[in-house]
Amino acid sequence: MSKTITSLRNQRVKDAIKLRDRRGRQRQRRIVIDGTRELMCAVESQVDLTELFVCRELCDGNSADEFLKRVAQTGTDVIQVSPDVFAKLAFGQRAAGVLGVARTPQRTLADLKLTELPLLVVLEEVEKPGNVGAVVRSADGAGATAVVVADGNTDLYNPNTIRASLGTIFTLPVVAASTAETIAWLGRHQLHVFTAQVDGEADYTEADFTRSAAMVLGSEAAGLSTAWHAAEVTSIRLPMCGRADSLNVSAAAAVLLYEAHRQRTTHD
Repeated sequence: MSKTITSLRNQRVKDAIKLRDRRGRQRQRRIVIDGTRELMCAVESQVDLTELFVCRELCDGNSADEFLKRVAQTGTDVIQVSPDVFAKLAFGQRAAGVLGVARTPQRTLADLKLTELPLLVVLEEVEKPGNVGAVVRSADGAGATAVVVADGNTDLYNPNTIRASLGTIFTLPVVAASTAETIAWLGRHQLHVFTAQVDGEADYTEADFTRSAAMVLGSEAAGLSTAWHAAEVTSIRLPMCGRADSLNVSAAAAVLLYEAHRQRTTHD
């Protein structure tokens, strides 16, 4: 490991700090991955990790040591930094002692490989990266095939998305596309589309998720666009017994995903 960097004027440090901002990520075509669990997911998914910043004073014991042994096998450049420098690199108040920089993964709808009985989640115009990450985490937990972010209003690899997903955004196929591209792709692959809407025609427990399916959720502010109003689409609703008329999009997705999991495991 190289000599410890203590200056914020170091060019590699300056470039990495810029990755905390969306514009910096777009310009450099790189992302920042904070935390051993998230980094391990990235490495296991063969994300192109270009450099790793390490602050030994902040490393969280065995998990950091295990990860550092793993990353040593990849040939990634490991850079030791002081606590003050690491504090500037880390996103938010987190300081796990390891932070990676990687080339932004490039995935498209064409890259998706469907299972025999696929289950997809589509998020349209969801703005908050934490919500996107939470949905990805639930999709991973419930055994979904992939997540498609349609007409997304946040960059897919925002640090908050990565953190909220616990790194599963790297292990589960997650792609960005336009709404029109997504609808056309779902049609070509003959997935039955279920849209979650406040005034949906059927209760979510009545939906048949045992077939090839895609569940579509929109933003809490605007809901789904009219592009999803088609005869072959089934709109479903979650019962709301209090004053609120809807759940947070990540909570709604979790309910639907585990209903699909229940149905599919019951029918096995």
